[in-house]
Amino acid sequence: MASDKTLPPPPFYWAQRKNLVYVRIAIEECADPTIKVDKQSLYFKGKGGADNKEYEANLQLFAEIKPDESKYNVRGRGIEFVLIKADDSAPYWKRLSAEDKKFHWIKIDFNKWKDEDDSDAEAESMGMGPGDGGGFEEMMRQMGGLGGGDLDDLDDNEKDSDDEPIPELED
Repeated sequence: MASDKTLPPPPFYWAQRKNLVYVRIAIEECADPTIKVDKQSLYFKGKGGADNKEYEANLQLFAEIKPDESKYNVRGRGIEFVLIKADDSAPYWKRLSAEDKKFHWIKIDFNKWKDEDDSDAEAESMGMGPGDGGGFEEMMRQMGGLGGGDLDDLDDNEKDSDDEPIPELED
């Protein structure tokens, strides 16, 4: 007898650049997930986390992507995606989902977020020019697709506000 139980969606974190979207599904130690990337959707089903809980999500994307050029990598701390936008001349996506509503399980990845009007100084400081596709080849090399590394390495040059010392309390 088949179960009619609906599985909860996993936590999604996302950020974007002009030509691509980063997505991270935050499930630790997810072994053998089912993943399907289509031009308008992202499907995930898998088990993971401390309690080996099962998750499932079929997310309809805000706009089309190029599934043949998009990549993902299953890591110990989650599944990382680089989804290549089908139309990089279109404006930035307003949200990750095609639906105009807020989902509690989709959050912005502020470590990777870059606003549409931000300068290209960050990319140039990493040795990437503004016209090289946002450093896609370097990013894929760091993801492991072209030689190892981690997406978090991309943001190592940024100073974060929580890197500053905490001031002493006054009496």
